[in-house]
Amino acid sequence: MTIRKELFSAGGVPAVRWTPADDATDRPLILIGHGGGHHKTHPAVLHRAHHFVRSGFAAVSVDVPNHGDRPTDDHLQRMATEIRTRADSGEDLAPLLAAFHARVAEQTVGEWQAVLDHLEYGPVGYWGVSLGCGLGVPFVAAEPRVRAAVLGLGGASAPASAAAAARITVPIEFLIQWDDERIPRAQSVALFDAFGSVDKTLHANPGRHGDRLPEHELDSAVRFFTRHLTPP
Repeated sequence: MTIRKELFSAGGVPAVRWTPADDATDRPLILIGHGGGHHKTHPAVLHRAHHFVRSGFAAVSVDVPNHGDRPTDDHLQRMATEIRTRADSGEDLAPLLAAFHARVAEQTVGEWQAVLDHLEYGPVGYWGVSLGCGLGVPFVAAEPRVRAAVLGLGGASAPASAAAAARITVPIEFLIQWDDERIPRAQSVALFDAFGSVDKTLHANPGRHGDRLPEHELDSAVRFFTRHLTPP
């Protein structure tokens, strides 16, 4: 399958959409949230986007503030530098990560909604881990077009995270790296427990925060989105 890549902007925010080059049929859309320090066309995002398109979906990703083609934000850059410094020294990162995610989410929730407005899709799924989870939780809580979400590598270290998670009632798949050195396992379980969804599943795999997720989790995400975003 030939996959078409379309760079665009919505309200000045840079984004990219992937669709089949020879298929004009309306497809459910998967919004992919990239990780911290990554961008909308990072190899990990590209791999997932192509997999989703080959499986019957369209995919889109957006550069979050201070990433990719976005201008440098001095305040966010200082916070990111502090996160890296604390990570190198082995300090507890969860509270600082939660503060960073909350600060960025103040912009991204509205920006991602504007991207969906621009694309005019119907059923939407969301996929995001790490930073993509920290931003995805408030986004999914606020956006009724999202019908299902795969989230993970995030925790409930801030009350705002648990409060947003409690407002989410769509089906959830939640991924944990069992040996995650950045997000304490108990915080990840607490976030999973906080989701208001009746249909939610916890997937735990061995590995640290930055380790590659098992490929079978991407296959599981395809089956999950197929169940919840496509007609029977």
